Amino acid sequence: MRYFGSKHEKTSHIPTSIVLIFWWTTIFPLPVWGEEVRVALASNFLSTFDVLKKSFERESGHTTIVSPGASGKLYAQIVHGAPFDVFFSADAYRPTLLEENGLAVLGSRFAYAVGQLTLWSPAPNLLQDNGPEVLRDGAFSHLAIANPKTAPYGKAAEQVLRALGVWNMIQSKLVQGENIGQTLQFVASHNAELGFVGLSQVLDPKMKEKGSRWDVPPTMHEPLTQDVVLLKTGEHNPAAKALLIFLTSPIARSIIERYGYHSAQPVAP
Repeated sequence: MRYFGSKHEKTSHIPTSIVLIFWWTTIFPLPVWGEEVRVALASNFLSTFDVLKKSFERESGHTTIVSPGASGKLYAQIVHGAPFDVFFSADAYRPTLLEENGLAVLGSRFAYAVGQLTLWSPAPNLLQDNGPEVLRDGAFSHLAIANPKTAPYGKAAEQVLRALGVWNMIQSKLVQGENIGQTLQFVASHNAELGFVGLSQVLDPKMKEKGSRWDVPPTMHEPLTQDVVLLKTGEHNPAAKALLIFLTSPIARSIIERYGYHSAQPVAP
């Protein structure tokens, strides 16, 4: 049985320039430009970003255009020229590749959150601390996960199932969502009895207190460190830069943690 380290890996840091700009703007607020920022957003972060978006737009005067999806598919769109300004990935790998390939602004990448994987069911009494037993018993018709090839949360779900020794046994019962948002829909609509989703999704006010869940110990899969990066197309967009600065604010950090993410504290390199 292969388990992963219990400590979250710090794969990136908030650049010193962003930290200093945030400090400066807390004393001398930025003027309102009213610009637009185009955001490519990992689906697991959508409900959290909806709350962040309202606060950001109210404080800055900018507007955000959001395109949610699986990180792998968003990455492919960016590589093929999609005109996004900022990329919120569900991993650190793809933003790093964009930096290395010259499609993102070097030094702009940092971890905005560390995700929590949970096994969720609409049935109120199905899951508590017994997630491994439920999965090993296999007394269900369908289990939903996101596509492990394109969605980091799907890859983490596969790692958990392999660690429990049930990956091969439940192949015929797997239902794959294109992204973590679609995976939640499969379970919420009862097309699957249970599924691996992000804790932030079931802590959304529309979902909170519904069903039952087992929060997967982070030691059972690779850390879900989620990086954001400024893309080359947004390099001169003041709204894109303002959004990255906003993410380091106490207001933004509080919202992110309230939605079930582990803190990714600003650390200067």
